[in-house]
Amino acid sequence: MASTSDQPCYTVVFEPGAEYPSVQELRQALEKGTDEVKIETLRKIVISSMNGNPQPALLMPIIQFVMPSKNKQLKKTLHSYWEVCPKYDENGKLKQEMILVVNAIRNDLQHPNEYIRGATLRFLQKIAKDAELLEPLIPTCRACLDHRHSYVRKNAVFAVFSIYKEFENLIPDAPELMSTFLAAETDPTCKRNAFVFLAQCDMSKAVEWILSIGDGMAGLDEQLQLSVIEVIRADCKNDSAHKPRYIRYIFELLNVSSHAVKYEAATTLTVLTQNPAAVKAAASTLINLVIKESDNNVKLIVLDRLEALRSKHGHVLDGLIMDILQVLSNSDMDVRRKAMSIVLSMTSSRNVEEVVLFLKKQLLKTQETTAAEDKAPEYRQLLVQSIHVTAIKFSEVAASVVLALMEFLGDFGTAAAGSSASTPSSTATALDVLAFIREVVDKFPHLRAGICAKLVSSLPEIRSGKVFRGVLWILGEFVGISGGSSPADTAGGPAPDEAIKECMQGIRGCIGDIPIYVVGTGEGEHQDAEKEGEDGSKSPVKETHKPKVLADGTYASESAFTASGPGAGVGGLRDKNRPPLRTLILGGDFFTGTVLASALTKLVLRFTDVIKGSGRSAEANVMKAEAMLIMTSVIRVGQAKTAIVPGTPLVQIDEDSTERIMNCISTLSELQTEEEAVKEIFLKDTRKAFERMVGAQEKRAAEKREAESSRKAVAVQVDDLLSFRQFSKKAADDSIDYDEDLGRATGAAEIREDFISNLSRIVQLTGFSDPIYVEAYVKMHGFDILLDVLLVNQTANTLQNLCLDFATLGDLKIVERPSVYTIGPQGFQNIKATIKVSSTETGVIFGSILWEGPNLSESCVILNDIHIDIMDYIKPAYCNEAQFRSMWTEFEWENRVNVNSLLSDPRDYLKHVMKSTNMSCLTPEGALSGECDFLSANMYARSLFGEDALANLSIERTEAGTITGHVRIRSKTQGIALSLGDRITMAQKDNKPLSV
Repeated sequence: MASTSDQPCYTVVFEPGAEYPSVQELRQALEKGTDEVKIETLRKIVISSMNGNPQPALLMPIIQFVMPSKNKQLKKTLHSYWEVCPKYDENGKLKQEMILVVNAIRNDLQHPNEYIRGATLRFLQKIAKDAELLEPLIPTCRACLDHRHSYVRKNAVFAVFSIYKEFENLIPDAPELMSTFLAAETDPTCKRNAFVFLAQCDMSKAVEWILSIGDGMAGLDEQLQLSVIEVIRADCKNDSAHKPRYIRYIFELLNVSSHAVKYEAATTLTVLTQNPAAVKAAASTLINLVIKESDNNVKLIVLDRLEALRSKHGHVLDGLIMDILQVLSNSDMDVRRKAMSIVLSMTSSRNVEEVVLFLKKQLLKTQETTAAEDKAPEYRQLLVQSIHVTAIKFSEVAASVVLALMEFLGDFGTAAAGSSASTPSSTATALDVLAFIREVVDKFPHLRAGICAKLVSSLPEIRSGKVFRGVLWILGEFVGISGGSSPADTAGGPAPDEAIKECMQGIRGCIGDIPIYVVGTGEGEHQDAEKEGEDGSKSPVKETHKPKVLADGTYASESAFTASGPGAGVGGLRDKNRPPLRTLILGGDFFTGTVLASALTKLVLRFTDVIKGSGRSAEANVMKAEAMLIMTSVIRVGQAKTAIVPGTPLVQIDEDSTERIMNCISTLSELQTEEEAVKEIFLKDTRKAFERMVGAQEKRAAEKREAESSRKAVAVQVDDLLSFRQFSKKAADDSIDYDEDLGRATGAAEIREDFISNLSRIVQLTGFSDPIYVEAYVKMHGFDILLDVLLVNQTANTLQNLCLDFATLGDLKIVERPSVYTIGPQGFQNIKATIKVSSTETGVIFGSILWEGPNLSESCVILNDIHIDIMDYIKPAYCNEAQFRSMWTEFEWENRVNVNSLLSDPRDYLKHVMKSTNMSCLTPEGALSGECDFLSANMYARSLFGEDALANLSIERTEAGTITGHVRIRSKTQGIALSLGDRITMAQKDNKPLSV
């Protein structure tokens, strides 16, 4: 029996602008209105009852004028009223009027219309806590279990279930009743409801029914199969003796048509047994689900489950790797990446050749479908990166894939034939291929000769400056050497001197005629007197001038060369005829020119070293002169006073590029005097720096694998003693703090805070002389900010209608407004408020307090601002160099912070910034070692909301011993860039604001 103090709680329903009629108007509408008017009136009464105004005087009019109606919608609304109306008087006894209500409900349970019966049975589930109302309805409710219509029977089952859970004494034989009902029932939904009843109320009878089904499990309805799986999983937690039969039943469910049943069966099977055959069967089922399911979100969930299964069972699933590769046929890139990560973790020496062969075939398909599939370039990049990882891990397949991947260095992604600009997707793929080639030539010396020869032959096909720079670096470092640092013949390849000469010829062919630019000709390109055609005859090359109208309407001089053959147009203006490296230099890409100068210098130095003592110094001098001519020609192009190619803007060479090229020229001109030192710098130091970078990456990967393996490692040895806390004496094991161990295991120790830490989170919002003193305890809890505000009335008056009003700036949202309070003289009041945080931006909480003092005079106090520290939402993260550069180019918001610190060591300032911003340093430790007055480092962090934050620190130490420079911060949103910039500025000044 419910008492007056135990009333149900309802949600307040607020309707803006709604006007509620009086009780008399409501009574009149119920008495004389139509069914539609009665429905609307009853709806208003229900809302009024939920808002705390039950209006008991309307109970009898509703019984008189609404209950006899046959309108189905009105009956359904009436059920909502019976649910919320007061059924008990002030003494806690059932009202007399409810007898009429119970009689009406009984009549509805016996109604010939099955919809009214079913709706009434559903209503009984909502009032299952009122025993006095339910007791007279039990026989009628039981009789509904035998109704001819399944809609009535299924609702009758759940009505009996709800009553039995609350008042078992009303239907003591309910489990036996449901067992009989389940045996005779034919409708799938009714059987499923009855089985759920048994599973919740009598597990033994549910298990007995499962065993009676036997091998007919696969023929059950989908919902019933899911319920059976749930019962099997629950029963096996109690070490059931039926586990072998359960496993056989689950094996049958792996072959049903329902994807949901297959997933639950595969998951349950791995819980019941760790047998390799069962694990492999479950994994095969999950793989088939990924292939056949159409929803990409479901695919990702199943792949996560498959990855968890693989991590537990090691090499049991290696035989299924080719099946997982079929998932790559899906068009969604997230699914492809997830599947590829699983494939890479399953790859071993036994299946690596099959995996690489499949990936190579997929790579060739992406070339054919570039125009048809928008995501083909991104998929191609994923395949290249995966082949890279596999080939480095398994050296036996490196030789078979490296030459195939080198086909992707060319400009296969251009939109139109003859275009000289590569698409970003093709360039990204080529850069991934270059990263792979660079690592292969460093780790596998026996492949260097073939790779370098292929790179030289691929030079005319390259159009991107980034790709050219990578290829030139590889050629400069590895052409003409084998495993050691000294030149040696490479097995299966040409002699070192011949390899260097072939490389020089290949580079020379990509530049064309030199010098590229002759000062004073006014035409921008070198002019030959005549050219010799392919047939050996000389064709005159004469220069003609004619006026040319540019895009802006002005005239320009045009040079035309009447040369034939492949060399035609080398000095001309058409991109399709001009060599690629020449095009880049004429276009103003002088960074590529510096890499070209460095590569030529390395080749000349290595050739000089190779032919030393052979009497071929003349050849070395010719190569040196040619290299110096190319370098000076690049500088001449950059120093031109007018546009070299008419119709294009003038690009001047920068000072850094000029200085770098001039250093290379000076090195070759003074080669005899500083030969050993120069060779040490050009031929050894750069490769050692690359090896240190690769070593740092491998070290980081090894630490990550070690951390993952340590989490899986057994922390307790098999022969360690077991300590039972219940059996130990009070004096025993005094050194063991069981509460501390339990706290660490449950995570409670991480959230335990002492008194001092709580005090540091208290923020004073008003002054001590204000009429009301206010302070707030601010705590971060996930994505919420919890404010526990203490208000102290410092006056001798009662403050009435006191309202604490908060407002926010930034992506903060107040969940609920505090109520209105009354505080007595010298009284206290605690108010709690919750604020949602939706992004990593510097948020500010501000507000005021309003109250009525003596004589109803209104007063107000403005609160201090609360600055939310975004550092609680930013965590250090890691990304590779390619990802950093890609995001740096993509992100549009940049905040530049000038550095002016009294710290004397640049590395100390870097650590200070990392600590202040919660960012991790991406620059390897080896690159930061040594003594230098300059420091440049990249930093990266990620917020809890998935926002990326990039930073580049460029500082130098002045002669006065201070640090100067700047920090550039980039992010996709403006808020995080500004917030981190403010954080660095405040850390420099050591002046922290009022913060959480």
